[in-house]
Amino acid sequence: MPAPPAHPPASPPLAGHNRVSTQALTRLAQAAAGAALGVEPADVRADWSDDAGLLALRIVAPIAIPHLALVDGPEDLLPWGGSVWERAARAKGRILESVTSLSGAMLSRVDIRISGVRVGSPVLLEAAGHG
Repeated sequence: MPAPPAHPPASPPLAGHNRVSTQALTRLAQAAAGAALGVEPADVRADWSDDAGLLALRIVAPIAIPHLALVDGPEDLLPWGGSVWERAARAKGRILESVTSLSGAMLSRVDIRISGVRVGSPVLLEAAGHG
């Protein structure tokens, strides 16, 4: 008797179309950027453009920072993931990975402009996987 297949056979494709709306992609991008930058998704603006057939994402958002009275030197930024510049640079990859994996959309790039700051708590960043 032959061994059963390792994976069950794939079901035949069904007729019809699946589409993810621009609004859904935008909300997903806002959530991913908010988590990466330690701010609320509602504080994030996300815009899309075509980049040779792929999607380019432009994010404008504030970033969470510690209360300045608590920062005496660079070591005090370690719980936050480093400087604003370092965190924004890392956020690009996190946002691209999150949006791509959750939506299936192919992104070519993520551009981030930090528009302000939100004095927050490192707990917010730890909950988002950044601490």
